Amino acid sequence: MLIDLHRHLEGALRVDTTLELARRDGHPLASAADPEELLVARGPLGGLLPYLAKVDAAPSAFTRLDDWVRAARECVADAAADGLDYLEIRFSPWFIHQETGLAPEAVIDAVADGVRQSPARQSPLRQSPLRQSPLRVGLIGILLRDLGPLRGYEQMRTLLSRRDVLCGVDVAGNEAGVPAAEFAGPFRQARDAGLRITAHAGEAAGPASVWEAVRHLGAERIGHGVRSVEDPELLEHLAANRITLEVSLTSNLHTSTAPSYAEHPVRRLVGAGVPVALSTDDPRTSAITLSGEYAHAAPQAGLTPEDLDRIREDARSAAFAWD
Repeated sequence: MLIDLHRHLEGALRVDTTLELARRDGHPLASAADPEELLVARGPLGGLLPYLAKVDAAPSAFTRLDDWVRAARECVADAAADGLDYLEIRFSPWFIHQETGLAPEAVIDAVADGVRQSPARQSPLRQSPLRQSPLRVGLIGILLRDLGPLRGYEQMRTLLSRRDVLCGVDVAGNEAGVPAAEFAGPFRQARDAGLRITAHAGEAAGPASVWEAVRHLGAERIGHGVRSVEDPELLEHLAANRITLEVSLTSNLHTSTAPSYAEHPVRRLVGAGVPVALSTDDPRTSAITLSGEYAHAAPQAGLTPEDLDRIREDARSAAFAWD
């Protein structure tokens, strides 16, 4: 069973598609000497922000709503080709709006349409009756930290206007910039609307950011969260309350959150009883697949076949739209 709970659409845009659209519109990527150098991490980058720069280099080439329909369709197709049983795609309609000028509500509609159109999907959206193939898909809307807390309510209004196509919400961006607690109000609205909560924390910042996400946002899952290992009390809390960490091994190497697979803290997290779900994060940016993470990265990180069985089950239990 292969389940990816943490895959960014913006970081899954195919290189070939990105360059095709860049050539169509005369985007700067089309004339770059080595566009893949701008789009793909080829080793540790020294921090989260240089990695995000590579993630963020592609979306501005997707200037039309039909481009985002295609992007979502291809994202699902790539997951199906990798043998996934379940996928949650997360994206920030407001970031895409910033990059392209497209209305954020229309972006959500386009992404949802792309998932619906994919012949690979089974349950593309929350509460959908469609059942056409083994791959289930859920959508998560992201609030962008970098826009600041005052615009958090505006971003949440956008997401709630399309409540019926989302299974959850997230907050992402420069983790060390704006504390999660600043978004407590918008996330309360999301919980009241019945949306599930995940939050980026414990990657670029330490355990305190994970505590904030749990206490102030009501996070049921944490995106990354690997620095939780620095706080034994936090590990106990995560384990006792079954708060799942969406761990992305190769992405953590590229952001220099972990110095190597062998030194990645995932083994200690599993040993402490913390639920873990292996995820890709940004498969185009990191040039990976989820099956490859299980086959190659996980053993190098010290995870045993028994650990991986448990991780698969933890991911299944933590899925927001598995029905």
